[in-house]
Amino acid sequence: MPARREASLTGPGDFLLLGERGGPANIGWDGPQRDRLWRYNQHYFDDLNAKDAPWRADWHRALLDDWVRENPPGHGTGWEPYPTSLRIVNWVKWVLGGNVLPCACQDSLSMQARWLMRRLEFHLLGNHLFANAKALIFAGLFFEGDEARGWMERGLRILAREISEQILPDGGHFERSTMYHALVLEDMLDLCNVMEAFGEAVPSSWRDRVADWRAQVPGMCAWLATMCHPDGEIGFFNDAAIGIAPAPTELLRYADALGFALPLPLAASVAHLRDSGYVRIARGSAVALLDVAPVGPDYLPGHAHADTLSFELSVFGQRVLVNSGTSCYGVSPERARQRGTAAHNTVVVDGENSSEVWAGFRVARRARPYDLQFEGEREESVRISCSHDGYRRLPGRPEHRREWIMSAGGLSVDDHVTGVFRGAEARFHVHPDVIVERGSEAEGGRLILEGGRQVRWRAQGGAVRIEPASWHARFGCSVPSSCIVLALHEGCGRIRFEWD
Repeated sequence: MPARREASLTGPGDFLLLGERGGPANIGWDGPQRDRLWRYNQHYFDDLNAKDAPWRADWHRALLDDWVRENPPGHGTGWEPYPTSLRIVNWVKWVLGGNVLPCACQDSLSMQARWLMRRLEFHLLGNHLFANAKALIFAGLFFEGDEARGWMERGLRILAREISEQILPDGGHFERSTMYHALVLEDMLDLCNVMEAFGEAVPSSWRDRVADWRAQVPGMCAWLATMCHPDGEIGFFNDAAIGIAPAPTELLRYADALGFALPLPLAASVAHLRDSGYVRIARGSAVALLDVAPVGPDYLPGHAHADTLSFELSVFGQRVLVNSGTSCYGVSPERARQRGTAAHNTVVVDGENSSEVWAGFRVARRARPYDLQFEGEREESVRISCSHDGYRRLPGRPEHRREWIMSAGGLSVDDHVTGVFRGAEARFHVHPDVIVERGSEAEGGRLILEGGRQVRWRAQGGAVRIEPASWHARFGCSVPSSCIVLALHEGCGRIRFEWD
């Protein structure tokens, strides 16, 4: 059985997607009442293979018939290449799970594969092209005949190039998004699963290369485990939200069922994901995830945020400091704000973003980290420092350098901005379940966690203020939170977090 998502079909023809209800029962398949991303999700048919799907089998059959009837070939959002790719795979999985696809849907499925074959997303590349290739392989294995073999071989040729390009040597996906890494890991597990079952249908010239796919999976599982908080969910770096990919525990369960060795539990250590550019520090009851990564591939930064040298912190198993996450796509002021530097735990110089994010999925000049240094990796206290050049484009050519010092009892964050600039601020977004208490300038304050545990904080270097913010753990979700803002005095500032 594949990895299971949470159910999204709440009634006959009624979805709960991205925090909003709707569906063909009330707004149709392409209703303007919902944005494009919501309509994409409606056409994926993820619920066919979600948790407790057999209980909704009658709804599913009616939904399949309705989709074919109301979505004529080539018309509407549902026939765009990406939703077509995900739907092809979900329909085939549903059949392999013991269901019977109605004849009209089988005809439609072959037409969808033929349509996709002529509209592969080479203009977008990345996870989109990966999904296209996966769908061609699933369709090519599902159907018989020369045309179906052509679909499968086209998918195999694409993946022969894309897997080596997109999966970095440390196991991470090259777009540097924890969410998209989880989605591509699901793709790899599905591909290994279907090849284990039906690999004899693959031309003999491809079988050795297909067998090599399995070698990628353990590293991808280890990367995902490294980039999760103690609560078991992903850290928020670049476009990332909970609930889009299957939960990490579900993906690891799936990998285990397919016979892959699972990553060992992460002990107190420093883990450096060298190729993708992230660092995990575990000391005592705390875990920190540090972003010392480029924003993504030079030619594909569409899911990047201006979050260079940001970090997240969990203490006592609870998230304490968090990047703001992602609640929307498209082109809007809110999308721009969520991608901006101020929505992350890093330094804003002259009110600018460290990378020039624009137009929803574009980045112009972007920050590049350099001079990463480690000290005391095997000692009680570890010191990690790094710089980036994202602000050099400004007239005074400022540069930001950050140093993290972490032990079992605390974390210090030192920021230094050199060059000429008007002002710089370090921002520390607090998880909405944590209460921020402010004392005097000398005393700092306290963070009160659920259950009453406390983290003390004290800032040095400039004036401190607490301002309202928001956290976006899921698409369509915005939760009020607080942000500690430290104005850097002459470009320097330090904040110290301590716990017992």
